[in-house]
Amino acid sequence: MPARRILSLWFPRLAAERVLRLHRHGLALAHDPQGEDQPFAIVAEDHNAQILASLNLAAERAGLRLGQPLRDATAMCPALLTRAADPLREAAFLTHLRRWAAKFSPWVAEEAPDGLVIDLTGCAHLFGGEQPLLAQVEQDCADIGLTVRAAIADTRGGAWALARHAGLPGAPQRSGDSIDQEARATRSRAARRRGWERGGALPLPGQAILPVPQGVIAPPGRLREALAPLPIAALRVKRDAVEGLARLGLRRVDELAALPRAALSRRFGADVLRRLDQALGLEPEPVAPARAPLHFATRLSLPEPIGLRSDVEAAIDRLLPPLCAKLRAQGRGARIVRLEAYRADGGVQRIEVGLARPTDQPDRIRPLLALKLDALDAGFGLDCIRLHVPLTEALHAVQHRGQIDAGRAAAARQTENTAMADLLGKLAARLGSDAVTRMHPGDSHIPEKAAVTLAAAWSEPFADPWPAPSAPRPLVMFRPEMLNLPDRDHDPTPPDRFRWRRRDLVTRVAVGPERLLPEWWLDDPDWRTGPRDYWRIETESGDRLWLFYAHGGEMSGGWFVQGSFA
Repeated sequence: MPARRILSLWFPRLAAERVLRLHRHGLALAHDPQGEDQPFAIVAEDHNAQILASLNLAAERAGLRLGQPLRDATAMCPALLTRAADPLREAAFLTHLRRWAAKFSPWVAEEAPDGLVIDLTGCAHLFGGEQPLLAQVEQDCADIGLTVRAAIADTRGGAWALARHAGLPGAPQRSGDSIDQEARATRSRAARRRGWERGGALPLPGQAILPVPQGVIAPPGRLREALAPLPIAALRVKRDAVEGLARLGLRRVDELAALPRAALSRRFGADVLRRLDQALGLEPEPVAPARAPLHFATRLSLPEPIGLRSDVEAAIDRLLPPLCAKLRAQGRGARIVRLEAYRADGGVQRIEVGLARPTDQPDRIRPLLALKLDALDAGFGLDCIRLHVPLTEALHAVQHRGQIDAGRAAAARQTENTAMADLLGKLAARLGSDAVTRMHPGDSHIPEKAAVTLAAAWSEPFADPWPAPSAPRPLVMFRPEMLNLPDRDHDPTPPDRFRWRRRDLVTRVAVGPERLLPEWWLDDPDWRTGPRDYWRIETESGDRLWLFYAHGGEMSGGWFVQGSFA
């Protein structure tokens, strides 16, 4: 079995070069960089401060650095152009690069936010060897306008370290124990080290010391020698551990590997040893390729354009069974089904339906699509019909156990649930999914929070009995409306007469009070008037109202009306 060979790709300017690629293709917004020599940076938020998250080559040559505050950067380089970071688009761009990297090996994984790792075991000979493969990688990245640093090693951690740290100057670590920070007389006695031992370019076997290469190849079996001069940060250990080791005068991997393992683990934790073992191949670290997303779609290309509703329905009848068969094979159920109709003039018509429950049955999808076919504009005819399922959920088969009667009851409940789901789907297709809702009890003693509204298509009915309130609640509830009672502002007894909504009302019966306290852990503006005493009032004119007296808190209290009984 051939030895494992891992390729690590690092795109140090990924976010900035992604925007520059859009500019070159004419897809970016206004005020884009006008050329490659224009300093450009991506700005991200860090603890309410704007910092530089990605730079192009011109910005780096201007002396800007990653993590620098934007205010300092613009003072150094007034011509700097910036864009806000877009993590979602950057992650999607990295996914596109992962698909491109699959040409070299099927085992490709993402190393967010700016790297890829590829298991090249048994694949390099297809490209003529590792060196030609690296040349192909660099050429492809140059063609798409990306800067890349690549490394091949025996382990994933070793390839990661070489790609990001081989040939680059390490960050200065101030430590009084370091020999280059001692007095000049002391430094004169120290042995002079070669440049690559101080973090310079890694020499290739059998060659002289050359400038930094784009791709670094660690020969098989010589990974320890290749990693020895690298800084400890190349092992992917935490920053505080790197700083703690630097205070002890340890800055290189070979210096760390020579320490006693037990003492190192006790002082800096097991993570440092684990990262060291992964880089040296003492602990396995496999490359888990990203799983291909599930894709469910069927398409019917027509020899002649169609425009009749019956023809579209016949096309749907032909497309639904194979689509549902694909869903059934993966144990998935459709929650959203999209019909795309391609017109002969180049236009595309789309209709989309949602289902209250995941399903793989054509009979449950067909009626929902039929409800929206009237919105389809065929134009000069449709020459292609496509059904696509963008959203699915796991679908589990229901197995009925027990006696015959129990099985029949379970089957009846399943049929009832299916009928309700079909009804919700039809209502959502006509009214919109947001218009069909259901209520669930809320976990609060506040009357207006006693129930929560949920989308019916994305929630289940409340199975338990609805909790009964401590006292009757009004059928209609609204925001509290203050009563104007100048003579009774501080009297907690129900008023004999009051005026509400331009009507003079006389109290006939008053039932109460019911004391409710505000939720002290929440700042609700409606409850800043303090505790409330609720009363059920019936007037001589037949009105049944829900009044309360607020005792006062952050705001002054008084009498309010909040609801009306049937």
